[in-house]
Formats: sequence, structure tokens, C-alpha cells
Amino acid sequence: MSAGEQVWLDAGTSGPAVADIQQRLEHLGFSTGIDARAEFRAGTRAAVEAFQRRRGLRIDGICGPQTWEALVEAGYQLGDRFLYRRTPMLRGDDVAELQQRLSALGFDTGRVDGIFGDLTSSALGDFQRNVGLPVDGIAGAATVSELLRFGTRHDGTELVSAVRDRELLRQAPRTLAYRRVAIGEEGGLDACVAALRRMLVSHGALVTTHHHPSGSIQASEANQARSEVFIGLRIDNGPHRCATAYYAGYHYTSPGGSLLAELLQHLLPGLLGLADGGSHGMSLPVLRETRMPAVVCEISPATVVVEQATAIARAVVDALGSWVGNTWE
Repeated sequence: MSAGEQVWLDAGTSGPAVADIQQRLEHLGFSTGIDARAEFRAGTRAAVEAFQRRRGLRIDGICGPQTWEALVEAGYQLGDRFLYRRTPMLRGDDVAELQQRLSALGFDTGRVDGIFGDLTSSALGDFQRNVGLPVDGIAGAATVSELLRFGTRHDGTELVSAVRDRELLRQAPRTLAYRRVAIGEEGGLDACVAALRRMLVSHGALVTTHHHPSGSIQASEANQARSEVFIGLRIDNGPHRCATAYYAGYHYTSPGGSLLAELLQHLLPGLLGLADGGSHGMSLPVLRETRMPAVVCEISPATVVVEQATAIARAVVDALGSWVGNTWE
């Protein structure tokens, strides 16, 4: 199989595609147990769940498109291939390591997300210029060798990307007025989004709404709108609870997303009479691909969201008010 294929493999399936994911899982240290090669049984499902847990994906034991793409990305190590800015952008653990090493040396790649974008290209060019290499924005053999020579990655070293993120938050206005807020949902939450939009607009915020089942498309639209914060709302099909996710991955955690998730969890579960599912760092596409602090609040059951849309909207606005008022000192 190749990256980008629409893969859906679950317990009971068999064939070469299953053998492929089993090989990838085992290469990454996830045992598929006694499952026969090319047979998706309990051992393979357990390995998929363990991989999903480590990568910050939703844990369902199914190798769908997101899990498959994450498996492919996890197989790349720095130096395995040339890394450069292209369309579509290169993704992988090798890109993440490049970002970590550059950021630890003081070259700002933006958030460490394993996606080779413009900021990563610029940081790589700055590094090449500083060490006397040809400035071509390509992480080839010579550049990787020079980067590895410095011997730093992320352990014990604060990344410049994290410092930059906190500084941007510290310098931002302490009010919702004229702040660009994006609200996203996958479907079925139009009324709740509309209520939240009205309340935010009444506080002077500049709001865009993004209705699409694809988190990547929501993220792309929010980026194009130059949003300063993203609020995702989602109906969860699991136990009755409220949980909020923020971006965390590759030894990087979004400081703004983490705080906002905590503030939402402080208000919503008690208000809705639901179990507190906590705030969690995850690497969902909508969190990974947004270029601003982002959270996704998942609520179950759907009836609570429908019946208490106004209350949910009010709590989100209150959480955002506390978030923008934080001094980040």
C-alpha cells in the first residue's frame, strides 16, 4: 500500500494490506501476538490500539486512513530521504526530528508537527547559512550530517518554537474584542455553533465557522482565515462524558491549547452533569494542522448538546474570556 490510500482494516479482514500493517507495527515495536501473517485478529487489533494511544489518535483498533498515514509517517527516520518544501507537504517522524533539532538550536520551525512547511524551510535555510552550507532548503546528506554533529534534539532543551508560542500569547490583547476565533464541527452541531457565534460576536470577536467532517479541511479554512484560536465541537459516541483535546505530539505541547482545554473542562462537565473525561494531548489532524492554539471538545450524548446548546456556548465564552485574560508570565 502507498501513503494516501483510503484504508479501512478491522478485525476479521485478511490479505496483503493486513500483512503490510503488521510488518509496520512490529518494526515500530508493537507485537501482533500470535496472529497469523495477513490475518487481522485480536493481536493485531491490540497492536493498532497501542499504536493509536502512543500517537495521540482516537483509539478504536481500526486501521483507517488516519492510523494508516500515521504508520507510514512513523516509519521515516531522519536521513532516510531528502526533505524539502513541496506540495503536498512532506510529513513524517523524520520531519519532526528535523524540526526538533533545528528548534533546539534556536532556529524557529514553528510548532513541531512533523509537517515540512514554510517555517521549517526557512529555519533550515538559516541553519545552512550559519554553518556555511549551500542554502537550498533541502535536508540532504550533508545538511543532516552537519545537524547531527551538533548532537542536540530535544532532551533537556527548551525548543524555540515553545518560547515563541508563549511570547505570542503574552503579547496578545486581554480581551475578546477583535480577536479572530474559529469554530469548527464535523456535523450535527449547527445550532450549538450558531449560539456560540452569536455570543462571541456580542463580545466583539471576529468569528468564522467551519462545518466539515474532515478535520484537515476545518484546519485549512481556519488557517486561511488567520484565526487566533480554534474551538472544535464534536458529538462523541462513547460513554456519557465531556472531554477536551489539545495538540501534543513529538515532544511538543501547545501551551495555549493546553490551558484552554483545562479551562473548558473546569466548566463544562459540572454544568452539563456529565463525567469529567479530562483534557488530553492528542495529534488529531484538526489539532496538528491548525497554526493557532486549538481544542476539540467532545460531548456525549447528543441530546445534551441539543438541549443545552446555549449553556455550552456560554461556558465556552467564559473559558475563552479567562484564556485571553491570562498574563502568561
